[in-house]
Parts: sequence; C-alpha cells; structure tokens
Amino acid sequence: MKLKLINILLLATSLLGYLEWGGNNHAFLFQSEYQIILKLFSSPKDAIHPFTIIPMLGQLVLIITLFQNKPSKTITLLGIICLTLLLGFIFIMGLFSLNFKITLSTIPFFMIIALITPFKRKNNKIN
Repeated sequence: MKLKLINILLLATSLLGYLEWGGNNHAFLFQSEYQIILKLFSSPKDAIHPFTIIPMLGQLVLIITLFQNKPSKTITLLGIICLTLLLGFIFIMGLFSLNFKITLSTIPFFMIIALITPFKRKNNKIN
C-alpha cells in the first residue's frame, strides 16, 4: 500500500510543475499535458517530442502500477526516471533564469524522491 501511495504522490506532484516563457505565457504541467493530448489526436507530428512523450510515458507507467496488486519497484523507478528528465530540466531552467516560481514548483516531486530513497535503501521493503 505504501508504494501505491508514493506513486500517487509522484503523479500528483509531477503535474504541479510550472512553466513561464516569453510574451507573458505561463502554464502548469497539467495544463500543458492536456493541450499535448489534444494535439496528439489532431496533429501528432507537432506533439511528438522527447520532452513531452518521455514524461507522459513515465506518468502512464506510474498509473499502471496503481492497478497492480503489488506495484513493481522496477516500473516505479522507470516512471521516476522518465519524470525526472522533464522536472529536472524545469528545475535547472528555473535556477538559471532565477525564476523561483519555476524552481519551487518542482520541489514537491524531488522531496518525495528524497524521502523514499533513504527508506528504500535502508530496509528495501516498500510495500
């Protein structure tokens, strides 16, 4: 049950990433993902990019673990890695641009990873 809760928290916090770009444009990741999903059906070539597809696959993998009786630790790790590609990039861009809203939006995701890593190493038994 603990691993399912962790996966739910990872999914939820991955959607909280915040982006800002030129022309007073801004969006949370859940808003951007919605637009990408719509674009996948209308214009797939415009929506397919590694920074969109890989994190969405990571979220899909984490969703799959929620339906498993005993969530796979390997699949959870794969989902974390896929999501870290995008959220890590967002974090770094927030630091470089000194935009603390962007940087702080990724902190919950990385806090969950930081909290589960020592526990996982210590007793290697997340249920």
